[in-house]
Amino acid sequence: MTTQLLPPRAVTGLRGAGRLATIVLDWRPVPWSTVVDHYAVYAAPAGAGWRLLAKTVYPHYEHRGLKLAGEEWSYRIVTVDASGTASRPSSSVRVASKVSVTVSGEPLAVVGSFDGKGLELALSPGGYARYPATFPNGVDFRAGTDSPGTGWSYLQPGPSDAWAGRRNHLFRLRFDLAAAPAADVDLALWLIDSHASIPGTAVLSVNGTTVERLAFATGATKGSTIGDSTIPGSPLKPSYVEKPLPRGLFQAGENVLELFKDQGSWIAYDAIGLYARH
Repeated sequence: MTTQLLPPRAVTGLRGAGRLATIVLDWRPVPWSTVVDHYAVYAAPAGAGWRLLAKTVYPHYEHRGLKLAGEEWSYRIVTVDASGTASRPSSSVRVASKVSVTVSGEPLAVVGSFDGKGLELALSPGGYARYPATFPNGVDFRAGTDSPGTGWSYLQPGPSDAWAGRRNHLFRLRFDLAAAPAADVDLALWLIDSHASIPGTAVLSVNGTTVERLAFATGATKGSTIGDSTIPGSPLKPSYVEKPLPRGLFQAGENVLELFKDQGSWIAYDAIGLYARH
């Protein structure tokens, strides 16, 4: 007599959240009575068919490397048990990634290129030991005048970094505006990497007014010596901060944005910029 094996249950609760260049998926795992070999993540971009995107043992997946202009994808999950038997597909979910302000906005002041690389910045890719002598008072950069290759350090240390004196570090970005902005301004701060355990935080200020404390994602630590996160197989872990800043913070004439790194260890820049809304 042959025993008929029942397929595992389909997962439920599939949901997605769009982020910059990334879509994050979560779902409820099947009951522990099912010995799961893996979850198969199937995806379909707009106007195309389903394809196997990834396999994971966790009820979570991050679809990375999406276009900055935003992408829309559909997803469904198939459970595969230890015998190799597959469930029916879960219900599908359609999710769009966010559009970057570097695409939607008009640049007001930009340092570096938003390209996943920090090689155009000072001391990159591995000259951090020269930071204390090169930037004894931190960074004070004027957009449109100073060169990123000499004026903006690729690493901003924190007080946990012995090589930078175990102290706080201030980076200033100065820029001029012909008139006060008519709408809120968007900040784009991209990192190619950050410290793997204590990337810490920095206080963001505009023209002497504290806006908020920015928290940075943990990285891989390799960004202290590798300047390109786009190389195939790169160990770097890029992260992105994009946020609106109230228009009332800005004024005609000179403006100063400050990042005061007073917690944790270093962050490695891709680029930083301010963008006006169309």
